[in-house]
Amino acid sequence: MKWCCPWLAWCVISCVMIGCGGREVSAPAVVEVEVDEATAPPASTTVTHLEARDAAELLKSDENVAVLDVRTPEEYAEGHIDGAINIDFRADDFSDQVRQLDRETPYVVHCRSGGRSTASLDILQDLGFRRIYHLDEGINGWLEAELPLEK
Repeated sequence: MKWCCPWLAWCVISCVMIGCGGREVSAPAVVEVEVDEATAPPASTTVTHLEARDAAELLKSDENVAVLDVRTPEEYAEGHIDGAINIDFRADDFSDQVRQLDRETPYVVHCRSGGRSTASLDILQDLGFRRIYHLDEGINGWLEAELPLEK
C-alpha cells in the first residue's frame, strides 16, 4: 500500500498503537444504591390548565380526582366545589398541611381567580405531586360558567 503522505501514515499508526496498547478494558462495575424516599428527588409532575367547564367534566368523569381549594376558610364557607379540601395558601403551615395529602391522587387546584393557586403549583411540584389540574380562572370562572357550589 502506498502512502501519499508520511504524516498521515504516522497519525494512523500512532492511533492504532495507542488504541491497541494491550490494555484490558473491563466493564464498569454495577453499584446498587438504596433510595431513601424522604430524600429522593420528587417524581415529575404533570400540570394541566383547565377552564371551569373542562374541570367540571373531569370531576364528573373521574371519581379519583380530588379538589384542592387554597382559599381562606371564610371564602370556602361562602361556597365551594362539592367535596373540596380546603387548605389556605396563606397559612403559615400550608406546605405542612399539603404534605399530608396523597401525592398520587390527581387534584384540581383553585383559588378565587387563579393567583394563589398558580403560586401553589411550585410547592405541589416540589413535594412530588404527580398530576395537578389548575382551574385557571378559579372559583370566579366556575361561577361564570354557572356551575354549582356547596355551602
